[in-house]
Order: sequence, then C-alpha cells, then structure tokens
Amino acid sequence: MNARDPRALDVNGLTIRTDQGRTLVSDLSFSINAGSRLGLVGESGSGKSLTALAVLGLLPPGMNASGSIVLREAPDAPGTEVIGATEQRLTGLRGRAATVVFQEPLTALDPLMRIGGQLAEPLRRWRGLRGPALRRAVAEALEQVRLPDPDRITRAYPHEISGGQRQRVALAMALACDPALLIADEPTTALDVTVQSEVLALLDGLVAQRGMALLFVSHDLAVVSSVTDHVLVLKDGAAVESGSVDDIVRRPQHPYTRDLVDSARHLESALERIVR
Repeated sequence: MNARDPRALDVNGLTIRTDQGRTLVSDLSFSINAGSRLGLVGESGSGKSLTALAVLGLLPPGMNASGSIVLREAPDAPGTEVIGATEQRLTGLRGRAATVVFQEPLTALDPLMRIGGQLAEPLRRWRGLRGPALRRAVAEALEQVRLPDPDRITRAYPHEISGGQRQRVALAMALACDPALLIADEPTTALDVTVQSEVLALLDGLVAQRGMALLFVSHDLAVVSSVTDHVLVLKDGAAVESGSVDDIVRRPQHPYTRDLVDSARHLESALERIVR
C-alpha cells in the first residue's frame, strides 16, 4: 500500500481465537475508504463487535487476533499495523486514526467525573487546548451534538442526564479528536425508537459534515441501511455476503441475508402500523 492509499481501514484475513483455540471470527477481509461507510451486520454472536474491538486493539483477555488490520490517520499517512502493535502505539492510534461509540455510553463515561471534564480530556490531549479555549471547545462540542443547555450538561455527572443525552456526549467525545474512522457499535440499541431516530440522523449528518469513514455495527439491517452505503453480513464469525445497501436489501443472495431483510421489512411494517 502506497502513501496515498485511500483506505482508512484495511482488514485482511482477520481471525480471532480464544486461548483454548476456539475460532470466533474466521478469515475476515474488508476495507473502508476515507469518507466511506460500511455496515457490519449480523445476529448476536456473529463476531461483529469482536471485529470492531480488534480494529482498535481492544480485544478482551483470553482472545487473540491474527491476520492484518491497518489503520491510517489520513490518505497521505503511512498505515499502521494494529495486530502485534505495542499498547503505546495503539494509544497513539486511538483518537486520531479511529474512535468508537459503544452501545451503552455508561461504559465509556466515568460515573464519578463531570461531563465537562471528560469531554475536555481528548480536546486537551489531541488538540493541546487549555484555559478559555478549552472551555469554548467543550461547549462547541456539546452544541454540535445538539445538546441543549451545554452549561448544565458540562456540570452534570453521567447519571444526571438521560440515556439519549449520554449517547450524544459519547459521540461528542469520539468526534473531539476528528478521527479518520468512527466506529459505532450498536450505538442506538439501548434507546427508544424516537431517540434512536434522532441520534441516527445526528450521526449521519456529523459524519457527512466531517468527511470521515464510518464502520457501523448492528444486528438491525434497517438501521444499518439508513446510515451506510455498503454492507458486510456476518454469520458465525464468517462473512456470508457483501455489497451495496441497495443490492443487499433488494437482491439478497444468501439465505441468512434474506432472513435479515425479511425481518427488517416486518419490523418496518409493524412500526408503520403503530404510528398510524
């Protein structure tokens, strides 16, 4: 791969096994160009969240990865191999090259620290901001994710704001470093339908505005198709189908993909009946 490689993420032959030798993800390959969006979809246990964790070098103890995962901070930046990298090198990658928003923001937020202090940390670390400039940047980051009364949110602890507001704070923290790749791992599953729609629209707009790459992980094909342009379908740790959203939704080839499409359509019809 040359220095002008357009790929923000390049995964080749990724295999994830437990220390006991059980294979959880098998020979997975995909890439995401700068500014492109890929949906990783599959049922629970398909390996999609493990894949997202592997991209950031965050696999839990007892699991190991082989193959290749290359991240780059920009098209003109050299790629960095994640697998086998030192923790110091990975810490340098997380933030600039890639960040993640998890399903439950409480896992990413310190319950004993005010929101403002938590959001200030990546701004201080990656952008070198201090004093009034840092305080302005914190307020602007909260305003960008459409949180009302940013002064109140800044002073609040995570448990003092709603789940939807916490997810917006987590998104603001992930975007604070202006990463080349944003990984969203089931970011709206814990939210009710109305808030989910609002967060998805916000995510879609912010990713487009910043021109960053997106890896969106979900079990819900309808959600994935609303924010991505390509889809990779996983089942039992292996890729069974990939293609554009239009191809996957309109012309699914694998029986498992057809089941996902049918489930998404049934859910959409049920929601439409409820709204009426």
